[in-house]
Amino acid sequence: MTILTMTYYLLLSVSFSSLWPILLLIVVLLLLAVVLVQNHVVRRRVRQSISSATSTYEMMEKALQIADNDVVLYDIPGGLIRRVRGNLITLTELKAEDFRKYIHPDDVEQTLATVYQLIDGKQKSVEYGYRWNTNYDGGEPHWLYLRNNSVAEYAPGSMKPVSIISVLVDETEMRRQQQEEEELALRYKQIFEDSIVGLSFYSPEGWLLDANKMMRDICHFDSDVGDAFFSKVNLFDVAPFNEVLDRYHPNEYLACSLSIIPEREMYIYLEIGVHPIYDDDGKLIYLSVAARDISEERQLYMQAKQNDLEIQKVNKSIQLYERELHYMMETCGLQAWRITLDRDVIEFYSGLSTVQRQFTLKQLQGIFYNQKDDFVRALDDPAKAIAKPLSYMGRMHPMVTQRDVEPQWVQINSIPEYDEQGQLKGAFGVWRNIHQLMQKQEQLKRETERANDSGRMKSVFLANMTHEIRTPLNAIVGFSDVLPLLTTPDERQEMIRLIMDNCDMLLRLVNDIQDAASLEISGGVEIIPEKIDFSHFFDELCEQLQQRLREHSVVFVKENPYPTFVTMVDEMRIRQVYTNFVTNAVKYTHQGHIKVGYRKEWREENGESREGLYLYCEDTGDGVPKEMQDKLFERFFKLNDYIQGTGLGLSICKAIASACHGFIGMESEGQGQGSTFWMWIPCNEIKK
Repeated sequence: MTILTMTYYLLLSVSFSSLWPILLLIVVLLLLAVVLVQNHVVRRRVRQSISSATSTYEMMEKALQIADNDVVLYDIPGGLIRRVRGNLITLTELKAEDFRKYIHPDDVEQTLATVYQLIDGKQKSVEYGYRWNTNYDGGEPHWLYLRNNSVAEYAPGSMKPVSIISVLVDETEMRRQQQEEEELALRYKQIFEDSIVGLSFYSPEGWLLDANKMMRDICHFDSDVGDAFFSKVNLFDVAPFNEVLDRYHPNEYLACSLSIIPEREMYIYLEIGVHPIYDDDGKLIYLSVAARDISEERQLYMQAKQNDLEIQKVNKSIQLYERELHYMMETCGLQAWRITLDRDVIEFYSGLSTVQRQFTLKQLQGIFYNQKDDFVRALDDPAKAIAKPLSYMGRMHPMVTQRDVEPQWVQINSIPEYDEQGQLKGAFGVWRNIHQLMQKQEQLKRETERANDSGRMKSVFLANMTHEIRTPLNAIVGFSDVLPLLTTPDERQEMIRLIMDNCDMLLRLVNDIQDAASLEISGGVEIIPEKIDFSHFFDELCEQLQQRLREHSVVFVKENPYPTFVTMVDEMRIRQVYTNFVTNAVKYTHQGHIKVGYRKEWREENGESREGLYLYCEDTGDGVPKEMQDKLFERFFKLNDYIQGTGLGLSICKAIASACHGFIGMESEGQGQGSTFWMWIPCNEIKK
């Protein structure tokens, strides 16, 4: 039962005299009911508002996290800029007056003007971009391209904002990629635009997309960006393409014909080529059309046909002359050039008329490598510089041919050119690339010096060999004559040992000379690898090498780190290298030790790690001065001319290392510090 029903029954059950207290009670009950209903509605709206605000905040926070954007708050009354989230601007707090210090100078005025629109209340929200320097410690600036979306926040009843909330987006990478794409597009556009052949591109449906300058000139376009007529004409609807091209599967087309287009006043003979361009899936994406105006060529050809036989012979002679001249200019590296003063230009020709390169007279100075040259400085006044015939030889940057990367030696000849009134109008001449000739001359000079040095070295070598060979021969002959006169076995044994040592020395001299002659003839050492146990071979070799020591104050040390090591090497060449190393060590070591050894060693070569053997001979001898270490492996070089030897041993060892695709070298701290000679050759251990 509702309150109104209850009130009705009460009115019926009481008399009018008692009606006033009941009416008062009814009013109180009605007011109480209204208050309860309003409280319920208010509580429900508050809960909905809180829930909606919380949901909105969470959605905004998630959106900012997903977008990975930075948020910055500008407290206008406090004059502070605070970072709310993100890491693009690493400063957590910044004074407003310091804001402009980190903005690119070119962006400061526009950026501040945009911010002031928000501060003055002229705009509620703005979007703008600027460059921000993240190098807060000074030094070279590091600029980020930032996109700023800012919203002004107002206090209730205020006409001016109290803060500005900005969302920052880093567009640096996007700007860099965009700039690279624009530069690449501009480069290809320039190549396309400057082509000496008319070029245009059509869509697969046959509609014009683009045309270069030559094509626009041929077809008389009404502007550099397009043409009202050709943009409305479909390629497949124009003769002769409508007869020869399949609209859905066009093929290559090449023809020479008369083209008549009254709308563009075209009545010319064209050499036309159509080339369809397909993607990797075989889908047609473009149609390229190349055109060359051959009207003049045809006219000349028709005139030539009508001329008499003598004129034809003259034309043939001229054509032959031009071909010969063009061939001669290409072969000799020649180019014709012409300076035109009134046009302020110098043009280089690959033949007689084709302009290959063109520069302004100001740019002409920059072509020359030596800017201090008198002729180059004289080009400040080109008319004065070319007023007389001249011949110049120097180096130029590779801007004329653009086929080289280093400055080129050139020879320039120039003759001034005058008009009918005797006024200087320019100059013409030839430009010849003599870079290879200068290089050949320099190479010839080096080879001549090398030949002279080689001749001197061979003369010295022959003189040394005469002495080196005669020394052991005299010893052998002398000791052989004395041998029959000796009576005791010890004396005879000592004499035989001396004879054998000199025989061995003579044999090594002859072997070195023979190896040097082989290198001179064949240009290399023959390597014949065979399978051996290097550990056993090394032990046997050391027994022989130890016999070469004659001084008791020198100890022979052997370092064999492996009980067995099976591999593929040239046993004879390895023995030759060790023998040369030890022989040299014996000559220059008078106390201490001579140590020979080897070990497995991996080395990096061309980015790959390779397994090999490191062979070495270490001594405590006289050492090698720093200034002579680079010459040790040259032929005929001797550290001490008074010590017996040919000066060929180490050069032969170097040739062996090269033939094995290995390396050779030496280490010495200097005079009296001993030496270590080593060689590394690639080889793999063969597992049993």
